[in-house]
Amino acid sequence: SVGATAVLRRKEMAVTAAKERREALMRAKRLCRVAVGSDDQPISDNDDIVMDEEPSILEIKALEAVEALKQAVAYRGKGEIQKRVNGLRCLRKILSKSEYPPVEAVLSAGGMPPLVQCLSFGSNNEQLLEAAWCFTNMAAGNLYEVDPFLPALPLLIAHIGDKSSIHVAEQCAWALGNLAAEGKEMRNIMLSQGALLPLAKMVLANKGSAVRTAAWALSNLLKGRDPAAAAKLIKVDGIVDGILHHLASRDEELATEIGWVVVYLTALSDLATTLLGRSSLPDVLVKRLMSSNSTSLLIPILRSLGNLVAGDPYVANTVFAPGNEITVNAVEAITKCLKFENHALQKESAWVLSNLAAGSLDHKRLIHSSVEAMDSLIVLLSAAPFDVRKEAAYVLGNICVVSDERANVIIEHLISIVGRGCLSGFVNLVRSPDTEAAMMGLQFMELVLREMPDLEGVKIVEDLDGGIEAVERFQFHENEVLRNMANELADKYF
Repeated sequence: SVGATAVLRRKEMAVTAAKERREALMRAKRLCRVAVGSDDQPISDNDDIVMDEEPSILEIKALEAVEALKQAVAYRGKGEIQKRVNGLRCLRKILSKSEYPPVEAVLSAGGMPPLVQCLSFGSNNEQLLEAAWCFTNMAAGNLYEVDPFLPALPLLIAHIGDKSSIHVAEQCAWALGNLAAEGKEMRNIMLSQGALLPLAKMVLANKGSAVRTAAWALSNLLKGRDPAAAAKLIKVDGIVDGILHHLASRDEELATEIGWVVVYLTALSDLATTLLGRSSLPDVLVKRLMSSNSTSLLIPILRSLGNLVAGDPYVANTVFAPGNEITVNAVEAITKCLKFENHALQKESAWVLSNLAAGSLDHKRLIHSSVEAMDSLIVLLSAAPFDVRKEAAYVLGNICVVSDERANVIIEHLISIVGRGCLSGFVNLVRSPDTEAAMMGLQFMELVLREMPDLEGVKIVEDLDGGIEAVERFQFHENEVLRNMANELADKYF
């Protein structure tokens, strides 16, 4: 029968967040075209603010810049430092001109060794900043392999330490964030070389834009299926207080970056979920949900909230206990997000409500009693894109049953939902090629057939356009569970 699958779905939702974030919200990698620490004002060289050039032209210019840099690094004499800085700046400008920097051209020309040398200890800040900027934009490109970047990794990590200039540290953190987006192999190497702790300290240091950059780099380092980084981060002294402070910040961009850190922490670490769930985080999340209209911020806030509800019984049963002000505010704020004309927001909002609806009888009654929430869910079930309809179906299905060994139906909720014409929405899910959605649709149809008073459910399904056909289509299906369910329903009721 329809039941609570919230906890199992929590981790799957979390590991897909990286892809969604890249495609729908922001790039997982970021090109740096503006000097760090400049409050987003363009740097003085007008040449740096350019339109994309033809790749072939950029590659030729990159080859020339690498040769000039090699000569500058090899030069010894008066003005050698400025020669290196000028060489780095020239290469950096070329790497900043296109969304797809000519990385392969730089590598094939032998540009990596002189760049690594320019990151060496004892170099002045201007040289370090330009070198780190080059690495940032090279790492923002499409990398065929990460091995060429490995010699630079220890130096980039070292320069985000306490003794570095804040601008140098931020630029190195940016480069590390782009490299972390390359995948599991690079993240594991970065973790083994100690990248996590200095990035966490940058987040806690609260120094301007560096906090945002470090938080973004941390979220890239955390994401994936491996819980090791999340388990380590949550044990960093002061990290919970730092998260709470930044989430409450007026700076919505900072709150967004921290929000993604919370998403991965609560998805991948049970300890993090417990510690954050017992802090003031749920209250902070709900307040941000109520006060903001920024899609970029609302999505990680919703995802974090849903993770907490699904992952920690204390949050669901104590913090969000029906009758608490925070619970009423949460349902109201989530319902607000359901109404946004934004696919991603609708999906996240319905997912959080499905986690709440998987809770106690009182939680189910609270959601059912919200006229606005129910109206929005019913509209979404019938008219939204498929993945949003599926999430809305989970909410409506979950508020109809109290799960134990055999689901006990909340008959008044079932009658109300069927009476508002929702069954056709579930039947449409049965027709979909998505096995999980089809299962949900069949389960809801079984509830209607079994529990509607006076065998009314059989007549409703018979009269519904495509109702019986929805059952029949699975009688010879390759999925054994669906096949058995469909045959049992057909034999018993038709």
